[in-house]
Amino acid sequence: MPATQGPTGLASWTALARAALEPGPPIALDQLLLVRDSEGRFARRFDPPEGIVPRLGAVLILLYPDGPDLRLPLTVRSDKLPNHRGEVSLPGGALDPSDDGLVAAALRECYEELGVERTDVAVWGMLMPIYIPPSNFRITPVVGFSEAAPVLKPNNDEVSDVITVTLRELLDPATVVTERWTLRGAEVNVPFFAIAGHKVWGATAMILSEFVARMRRVDGIETINTKLRRYEDRR
Repeated sequence: MPATQGPTGLASWTALARAALEPGPPIALDQLLLVRDSEGRFARRFDPPEGIVPRLGAVLILLYPDGPDLRLPLTVRSDKLPNHRGEVSLPGGALDPSDDGLVAAALRECYEELGVERTDVAVWGMLMPIYIPPSNFRITPVVGFSEAAPVLKPNNDEVSDVITVTLRELLDPATVVTERWTLRGAEVNVPFFAIAGHKVWGATAMILSEFVARMRRVDGIETINTKLRRYEDRR
């Protein structure tokens, strides 16, 4: 499927997203939006230092219908938070002792940040966990679906704003921009999704770019329609 094209209706977008979550080989790192140094090397750790145990957490990619498209919300983190203030994130956070696993953590965090009821979200699958060095978290992205556009009620203690984006926009190469930044005293190349006037980079860009790469791996519209028929047969 050419990167600039996509399904023409909601049912086909749904089938594409679900097909992208089926088991398969890992996505190569060079397909992800990763910060690189001036020599083109990845400028981040992918695992914690030896002897360091990361904290566990989860985030939610919450898909919902918007006309013929699938859309998802992103949060702008409040200045009241201890880490990643002002950055654009997926709703999520740390695994709580009361959570029944990482999926439960993602659903709880989305409820706490955006007011989306857990019972309104059907879990479709998960992406690969990623390590976030500054906060020492290993985050598991969970992908869920709401049959109707949720009424978002941002928690002002955690969220200063909410922006949204469609899968169609994420698949458009024009949405990706790379700039030269200085991070922690080093000159680096930072790729990001340009969404609603925000620069979505770092861990969130990694997660979204994996989902994009998985969708691009689905073999054309014939495969999408085959998947669509399969999911309709299950209903």
